[in-house]
Parts: sequence; structure tokens; C-alpha cells
Amino acid sequence: MQLLTIGWPEILLIALIVLLLFGAKKIPELMKGLGKGVKSFKDGMNGAEEPEIKEDKEKKNDE
Repeated sequence: MQLLTIGWPEILLIALIVLLLFGAKKIPELMKGLGKGVKSFKDGMNGAEEPEIKEDKEKKNDE
């Protein structure tokens, strides 16, 4: 049994509901905000990995 599978009909239904709730003028602003949030999350993840990479390089240089 597959729970929470989303196909094209469900995606279209969700898009229609979003369009009705927010209107066509607000959707670009919402998508821009979503894009900034995703970019910020990715930058945060990359920033969390950088200290580990620097530590590994320092350990190799010390040897």
C-alpha cells in the first residue's frame, strides 16, 4: 500500500487551490520567497560542512 503518493492530478489540484487562495498576482512573490528560503537552506548546509572540510585539510597539512 502506497501512502502519500502524489501524481499529476493531485499536483494540478493543489496548484488550483493555491491559485484560488492567493490569486495570480501573489504567486510570483510566494515562489520568490520560497526560492530564497531554499537557497538560504542550501547555503546553511554548505556552511555547516565547510568547517569539517577545513579541519580535514589542516590535519593533512600537519602530517
